[in-house]
Amino acid sequence: MTRFSFKPRGYPTGSMPTEEKPYRVYRGGRTKGKVPLERPERARPDPNGRKPREPKIRRPRRRWGWKRRLGVGLLVLLVLATVWGIAGYLSFRNGVEKANARLDKSVPPVLANQNGLLLSKPTTMLLLGRDHENTDQRVGLNNSDSVMILRTDPSRHRLVYLSIPRDLRVPIPGHGEDRINAAFPIGGAALTIRTIQNLTGLEINHVMIVDFRSFKNLIDNVGGIDVNVPAPILSNKFDCPYSASRCARWQGYRFNKGTQHMNGQRALIYSRIRENRLNPADSDITRGLRQQAVIRAVMAKLLGFGTALNLPFNGNSLLNPLTTDLSAWQFIQLGWVLKRAGQTNALHCRLGGTATSIGGASVIVGNEDNLSVVQMVTGRAAPQPPRPGSGQYGPGCVVGNRQFR
Repeated sequence: MTRFSFKPRGYPTGSMPTEEKPYRVYRGGRTKGKVPLERPERARPDPNGRKPREPKIRRPRRRWGWKRRLGVGLLVLLVLATVWGIAGYLSFRNGVEKANARLDKSVPPVLANQNGLLLSKPTTMLLLGRDHENTDQRVGLNNSDSVMILRTDPSRHRLVYLSIPRDLRVPIPGHGEDRINAAFPIGGAALTIRTIQNLTGLEINHVMIVDFRSFKNLIDNVGGIDVNVPAPILSNKFDCPYSASRCARWQGYRFNKGTQHMNGQRALIYSRIRENRLNPADSDITRGLRQQAVIRAVMAKLLGFGTALNLPFNGNSLLNPLTTDLSAWQFIQLGWVLKRAGQTNALHCRLGGTATSIGGASVIVGNEDNLSVVQMVTGRAAPQPPRPGSGQYGPGCVVGNRQFR
């Protein structure tokens, strides 16, 4: 059998090449010479004679670092918060303007001028609560069931609440002596302001009227309120919410001692209780104190952060139960003052006197201790509780969470 051998041309038999081969192997075959380089494509000449554009060079994208992402995120949140705040303020301002429009035109002329901002200057505000739907026969139509003065002192971060019993017998300008709550149906808020100014000597800068008829809707809109109940309560049978057969067995509304979360209906019932069957010493003054506790809780909730978040949605209707001369900017100032002062060192005062009956009507006749209480409210005298033996209507002041005896 003949063997065939292959010998590369140009090399002696038995020898192998040692230098690099003069070719490279590519996918399409082998080619001699140097490795071919990629040549940029030449731009075709424009038929109109214009020069071709330079080829665009794409730069590689840089990935965002965490600092840049954090900065953009904060900027987006700031923009959203600004838009949300503006929308909430405009909605709230619209609601305040409606509350201003409900105020009788005779009220602003009798109010004392506010000297400076509420943020830096003391102010005195009259809070009136009225209840059109109370079924108690002792309450006439459109009477002011709750009468309270709120005095702020931003320089000392102090709040003073002055409670005035609705049955306190006082001189009503142009109408003789009567219970103080009679001033409202006779001459509205303007006559009530004049009556209280003559009685206490305090200048009233602002007024806020709370309508308990729709107050429960406001409380529900802000998510309920927290109220500290000082003592257990079992009310008499009024406004029974059940059927006739069940109401016959029903004992009344119950409230345990301590802080409780109340919805609008529950808070309204708490404000209306006139008789505590667990404590015969409860009086109309304690009922007024309950109403004022509800009003304070609502004001604190109105000025809270959670309510501010919902202002774009309900700011227009939130103040439906209120009538006031305060502007939207003054509301914001008042909220800041109330938050800075808090309730821990707040001064709670009340006017009072001796309970009696005049013309078949139960009234409270004041005494000289009421003048001392006014001095405590203005800071000219140290706070003092009711004098021993002054009874359940004794005038005086207590600090913080202390209760009147």
